[in-house]
Amino acid sequence: MWLSSSSVGRKFVMAVTGAVLVLFLTFHCLMNAIAICWPAAYNSVCEFLGANWYALIASAGLALFIIIHIIYAMMLTLQNRKARGNDRYAISRRPKTVEWSSQNMFVLGIVILAFLVVHLIQFWAKMQLQEIRGVHDVLPPAAGTLFIQEAFSLVWTPIVYIIGFIALWFHLNHGIWSMFQSIGWDNQVWICRLKKVACWWSSIVVLLFIAQAIVFTVKAHENYYKTDEVLRQQYKEMLVPMFEKDFGPDAANAITAAPFDQMKQMIQGTLSQMEAPEAQSYFANDPQFPARLETIKRAAALIEYLDVDAAPSADLPVETTPQPAN
Repeated sequence: MWLSSSSVGRKFVMAVTGAVLVLFLTFHCLMNAIAICWPAAYNSVCEFLGANWYALIASAGLALFIIIHIIYAMMLTLQNRKARGNDRYAISRRPKTVEWSSQNMFVLGIVILAFLVVHLIQFWAKMQLQEIRGVHDVLPPAAGTLFIQEAFSLVWTPIVYIIGFIALWFHLNHGIWSMFQSIGWDNQVWICRLKKVACWWSSIVVLLFIAQAIVFTVKAHENYYKTDEVLRQQYKEMLVPMFEKDFGPDAANAITAAPFDQMKQMIQGTLSQMEAPEAQSYFANDPQFPARLETIKRAAALIEYLDVDAAPSADLPVETTPQPAN
């Protein structure tokens, strides 16, 4: 098949997959901008995506494009090395007409891939993957702003992200115009125009990413995502389905409609009562009691995490017993 056996075909596949990834990066940049301008709306977007079928299909498709892009990048790199043979060692300098990023696209790609792994561990693995697994952790998977809080409160996170963004700029700056060259737009007039478009596009996207990382870091160290009243109310509303399932709608509304301090007292008081030996003995034969106790524990752990005035815990509580996904 010419898409995999010929150089032209491989470059065409690289161009198509690269175009999809550029569009996704642009979408991701805009979504991050929502987290700055309207954090509550960002959480709503996270909840809308979640582990729903359309989001899972999009995630699987994106992962497929990334894998294909990486595989074909390796194939082209090996092909170029084989074609040049020992000649690649004969020249100590690159020609003036060849960009630095052009000769180091594969290395830049490795840096970006390492950055992507860190990003997936900090966000996707704790959000969509948790929903897929049906695991109930302390932070609700839809609370995207709390995962921003967790990630950017770490000292090394903005450093790693900015390094990744710089590598991304070089990769995009060359990749955007070269993908058009791969599909035939290789005359001198269009290449000059496309190089300018690529420079502007990559610069705007990367500068926005860097600005967002700085804003997230500042707000995370100020505990903004824990203390903002609008976000706190939204976090409480994320507990409603859980309370409705185990305690009924009246109890759910009574608990989550209360002010934060009052809700904290209600949940802590209920937890103390349910963990008392008398209650454990009394409800030993109640099949719903373990699920209700687990719900109260999760709510108490979230409230404790949000209560920045309380004595800080050493770490986030560990995830609770996996439950079947709904």
